[in-house]
Amino acid sequence: MNTMTAGTAPTRVKGPIVWLNMDQEELDNAYDQIVYAPNRDQVAKRRLANSALARARLGEPLRFAYGPTPIEGLDVYRSSRPNAPVAIFVHGGAWLNGAASEFTCLAEPFVNAGAHFAVLDFTNVTEAGGSLFPMVEQVRRAVGFLYRNAEKFGVDRDRLYLISHSSGSHLAGCVVTSDWAKEGLPLDILKGAALSSGMYDLKPVRLSKRSKYVKFTDAMENELSAIRHIGRLHTPLVLTYGTCETPEFQRQSREFAAAVKTAGKPVELLVGEGYNHFEMLETLANPYGLLGRAVFKQMGLSQT
Repeated sequence: MNTMTAGTAPTRVKGPIVWLNMDQEELDNAYDQIVYAPNRDQVAKRRLANSALARARLGEPLRFAYGPTPIEGLDVYRSSRPNAPVAIFVHGGAWLNGAASEFTCLAEPFVNAGAHFAVLDFTNVTEAGGSLFPMVEQVRRAVGFLYRNAEKFGVDRDRLYLISHSSGSHLAGCVVTSDWAKEGLPLDILKGAALSSGMYDLKPVRLSKRSKYVKFTDAMENELSAIRHIGRLHTPLVLTYGTCETPEFQRQSREFAAAVKTAGKPVELLVGEGYNHFEMLETLANPYGLLGRAVFKQMGLSQT
């Protein structure tokens, strides 16, 4: 029973535990970024404005189709350097939204440093009928396309790097733990990956309110939980999260990093002090930011 006194809000009574020490409301909030990052819309407007300015400076990207459906396309912002490395960006959006054109601001420092920057478009979970499998498959297909067609846009196929944020990091986690041999591609097709603010175990996500729009199954939970397939990981990882993110997003990154380290595989965990979920992505657009500095180092790019 809730109790209250004059001038105070009612005290919430904790419900039955659903996951770890959280009841259903707490778990739902832990997978709802707006609860912990009320400036989400402000940061999004800033990103769109900065992307428009960056596009005016860089010009329109080259557009390539990497798959058979209209959404399966990628924007490539090209460096003038021949045979350059490429950073492949997988955007977030709770598996529900986001478009490649919204992230041009991330490309500019990479292009200026001599790297190509590719931003992926892919389907959303609603259009996929509630399944995450088509989203993972499309991101995987895009990576394979860039490897197989590297010469078409001056990419060094031996220097492909993956960058991601939020639900995009869930997809990227699945991609870096793919069985590339099944597709006739090298196990180390990705020479490095920087996954920010992601989810790597779908069990608690399945218990949250995200199950209202994702039709989770046992097969989906198991196959698309990267932490359960570390044996297939052949890519050095950088994992990041901010201290103002939800407790679950912080825990997911910590536990994935610990599991990769225990398996004896290369991983670095970076923590953004004072950053929330959406602010963390802004550090990628700055070569001196937490994520930008880490990716530049991973790719061997100069910050000057």
